[in-house]
Amino acid sequence: MDDKKPKILVVDDTKTNIEVLEGMLADNYDVHVALDGIRALKLAPRILPDLILLDVMMPGMDGYETLRELRKIGSCKDIPVIFLTAKVESDDEMKGLSLGAEDYITKPFTPALLKLRIKNELERKFFRDHLSDLVHERTKSLHQTLKVMLMSLGALAEYRDNETGGHIRRTQVIVKMLAEELQKNPKFNLDIPNEDAVERYATAAPLHDIGKVGIQDNILRKPGKLTDAEIEQMKTHTTLGYNVLESATYELHNDPMVVVAAEIAKSHHEKWDGTGYPEGLKGEEIPIGARLMAVADVYDALVSKRVYKDPIPHNKAVEIIDEGSGTHFDPEVVKAFDVISSQLPEIYKGLSD
Repeated sequence: MDDKKPKILVVDDTKTNIEVLEGMLADNYDVHVALDGIRALKLAPRILPDLILLDVMMPGMDGYETLRELRKIGSCKDIPVIFLTAKVESDDEMKGLSLGAEDYITKPFTPALLKLRIKNELERKFFRDHLSDLVHERTKSLHQTLKVMLMSLGALAEYRDNETGGHIRRTQVIVKMLAEELQKNPKFNLDIPNEDAVERYATAAPLHDIGKVGIQDNILRKPGKLTDAEIEQMKTHTTLGYNVLESATYELHNDPMVVVAAEIAKSHHEKWDGTGYPEGLKGEEIPIGARLMAVADVYDALVSKRVYKDPIPHNKAVEIIDEGSGTHFDPEVVKAFDVISSQLPEIYKGLSD
């Protein structure tokens, strides 16, 4: 435990008992005192003790009733309680423990034994209090590991397609910027409620073309225009990517990041008017991550040089995106794109192929 003394609240109506306990505990603990249950219920929420030593036989409100009322106070419901009492019947001990007390010690007690039980109980409380922090740190570490693995997996598609060297990084930046802008839009409160959700879309974005690892080289690396049959084959990268990531969601217990990645991989070529592929989804049937990626993907393709085309100017690409609002793209996503688009030319200077 830390260097700060743990706080103990002693509740007893006999001053002699209190003096004995204070003498035993003052060196190692910050001891507070209440002479009855009523005062204990007022004092406990103010000081939030780490442990309460509670006498059973008190006038007015006995220890059992005090504990019942204490558990009704939200900030005090988890404070450990040790009963100290002269009542030695097993039924009395059972009653105290059934109310949620951690221990039941009969008077007269052995000072060394009481100190040991207090020490043990405080150590258990310390562990309970910090367990959530430990779990959070462990979860954060695993989450970071998953992010790195997903980024590495996304790079596989980039290595296979020699025309998209910076495409993955550029579209990731755009998706993140769009998500941050849409976070301000009340219509997207459920889909993008916080920064964690923004990060989830940004981390998943690089996997949108992971299915291209399953496309034959003679199609994927073809230097000219594809035939109709080759186009149909290329389209299967959406379902190939989804199948890979969807199977991973089961193994990873439906981790939200992988679920989003699978949705983006499958649906980023869907169109708002239902004319896209592979399922012909329409409007809000299309997952939000895929709607973000659709805009990012098309913009990057327009302004980037390919063996079969020259890049077009930024302003012309923005016009094309705007023209696709309500047909190819979600109109709200296009509005967000218009807000962030002026920043893209400068960003692209550092992210060229």
